[in-house]
Amino acid sequence: MDKIISFNNRTFQNIFKSGKSYGNKLLVIYYVSNGLDYNRLGITVSKKNGNSVVRHRVKRLIKESYRLNDKKFVKGYDIIFIARVGIENSSYCEVQSALKHLMKKNNLLEK
Repeated sequence: MDKIISFNNRTFQNIFKSGKSYGNKLLVIYYVSNGLDYNRLGITVSKKNGNSVVRHRVKRLIKESYRLNDKKFVKGYDIIFIARVGIENSSYCEVQSALKHLMKKNNLLEK
C-alpha cells in the first residue's frame, strides 16, 4: 500500500493562488502540476462541517476514496480537496462518486 503524501502550509497557499479549481455539491478541488512522478494530497474540512469527530470522519472518507482510486489518477499534481458543508451527512459511495466526478471533469482520471 502506497502512502498518501501531503505538503506544508506554504504549498497550500500557492495552490490556492495559482491552481485551477472546480466544484460540485460535496467537494471543491484545487490542483496544480508539481513536476513529480506522484501526486501530493491535501484535505481541508471547515469547522462549519461539525465537531472534530465529524470533520475527521469526512477526512477519512475523502482520503480512503482517493487511496482506493489512486492508480486511476494521472500523476504529477498537487491536489487539495475542500469539503463543502453538507458532506458530513453523505455516505462513502456519494463521496467517492463526487471525488471521481471532479477528477474526471479536470482530466485527472486516466482513460
